[in-house]
Amino acid sequence: MRYRVLTAEVAHETNTFSRIATDEQAFRNGHFLLTHKTLRLVPNAEQLFRNDLFLLDQDAIAARGSHNTELAGFLDIGRKYSWQLDHILSANAGPSGKVTTAAFDWLVDPVVAALESNRYDGILLGLHGAMVTDFCEDGEGELLQRLREVVGAKIPIAITLDLHANVTEKMCDLANIIVSYKTYPHIDMRDCARQAGEILQRSLTGEISPRTIRVHRPMLEEVNGGRTDVGPMIERVEAAKAWELRPDAYAVSINAGFASADIVEVGPTVLVTAEGDMDAHRAFAESLADDIWKRRHEVLNHYLDVDSAAAIARQFSSAEGPLVIADYADNPGGGGYGDSTNLLCALLDAGVNDACFGPMVDGATVKQLYQHEIGATIPVKLGGKTDPAFGGGPLDLTVELVSKSDGSYTGGGEMIGGLQHSFGPTVVVRAGGIEILITTIAQQMLDLQQFKSFGIIPEAKKIIALKSMQHFRADFEPIAGQVIVCDSGALCTPDYQRLEYRNVRRPIFPLDQNFEI
Repeated sequence: MRYRVLTAEVAHETNTFSRIATDEQAFRNGHFLLTHKTLRLVPNAEQLFRNDLFLLDQDAIAARGSHNTELAGFLDIGRKYSWQLDHILSANAGPSGKVTTAAFDWLVDPVVAALESNRYDGILLGLHGAMVTDFCEDGEGELLQRLREVVGAKIPIAITLDLHANVTEKMCDLANIIVSYKTYPHIDMRDCARQAGEILQRSLTGEISPRTIRVHRPMLEEVNGGRTDVGPMIERVEAAKAWELRPDAYAVSINAGFASADIVEVGPTVLVTAEGDMDAHRAFAESLADDIWKRRHEVLNHYLDVDSAAAIARQFSSAEGPLVIADYADNPGGGGYGDSTNLLCALLDAGVNDACFGPMVDGATVKQLYQHEIGATIPVKLGGKTDPAFGGGPLDLTVELVSKSDGSYTGGGEMIGGLQHSFGPTVVVRAGGIEILITTIAQQMLDLQQFKSFGIIPEAKKIIALKSMQHFRADFEPIAGQVIVCDSGALCTPDYQRLEYRNVRRPIFPLDQNFEI
């Protein structure tokens, strides 16, 4: 039998503390992919997406379908089992504030319309798991509910999630199959999608009838954000893989949670997609969750203040490679604005030379500099415009304009190799001994090509200062002589006491320290 499966990618990691709402344009700035097939499958698609570009089906596959993406994994399984696979859309906006109602409906309505107009045997979705909208805390749960209202309870739904999902009970009730990434930096998106697709195939044939159970601990996140390169998550992931070898266990997902979401169901979860002896599966999940709780004080990262990081940079010398300074707090990959100036100011004040810095997200300054010729010297007020209380205010600098571009680049590393992205209009300037990448669109640094595409060669620098939490390690750590991390005081600060949590259940670690469960 040839099964017909609907697929889509709809993902957003919502930082509820961000001032920047996530609208339709935010998804266009991230990645937004439609195919001409969508026109045939979705009634009124041209009206829904009248301002957007439709790609030919093969162009869509070329854009995301042969790289490290969930779509590529879906397509792999579709080909393997000769599915009739209808991909409706792929949409992902950079982490930012709550998704607007208009944007949510704009993304979800065509998926619902396709289900209403065509008969499907199964549904396979690439989600994130930490979407919050301006009308509900659980964007993925709301999406799944709208789909279930159309297809009922019998059609199997499989979803993939980011390791940083805040997984809700509703998501587990509505999706039969849940598979989360097992790596951070995330390098297993395609593998994760293949696993979900394999489980869905077995469900379609009637071989299995899985459901997903969830256990949770009262924490904002796993204490190290789910790092899988070092620390206790290595042991947990190995245990999860071993449990998946049981004949009635199909997926074990250890979700670190996303602490920048002030919602009731925030925090780390362990999921088991399985059938059979569910008490045994739950006991296993509880054992992993207990380990996350018991080891909540085993912090791997030592966060420097910016002056200490700059002092190390000033003295640094290594034949093994550059010093990489990661500003965790101004990470656009977690909803940071990307325009914090505290670290850059400290590096300039320390007289650091032979350095690069990026990104500094400041569209207004890019627009100003675009009016000048390469080589010009221009006074600017750089960065710090969104909320100076988090990460510092604008810097008064005189800079030399080195280059201008449209901001396009193609990834080269494990995470985004081959994928096309854009910073929007972008310039490179030189201030003192530092080359600064100034962009219009906020994106975290996770690939060397994000510097190289604009003429900055990281390997040739003594100091590389970048805005990222963990993902940078996949491509930058192999060239580094040393890596240090700092807290610039920006919106993704690891000092959660600075944030005004109102909705999380209390007590919760680390906001509350002295309680037991």
